Amino acid sequence: PLDVAFKKSLKSKLADISNVGGRQGSSSIAAMFLENFVKKGTPWIHLDIAGPTYVKKKYGYRGKGATGMGVRLLYHFIKNYN
Repeated sequence: PLDVAFKKSLKSKLADISNVGGRQGSSSIAAMFLENFVKKGTPWIHLDIAGPTYVKKKYGYRGKGATGMGVRLLYHFIKNYN
């Protein structure tokens, strides 16, 4: 969600807007940052899927390392979207 309470995290003394916010609400802050570059009226989404997606050993169909958590789900959603 684009919670305006986090908007102050984007303020900068040096730049028009900062691309670094605090840890609390970080995915919402990232979405608020990206919103500045989306033309009004354009539907868009921010998926924060990179964080806790690393495994130390092979598990099921996934290999060791980065899992790409959510990528397969997103692929099938887009592929089947009408």
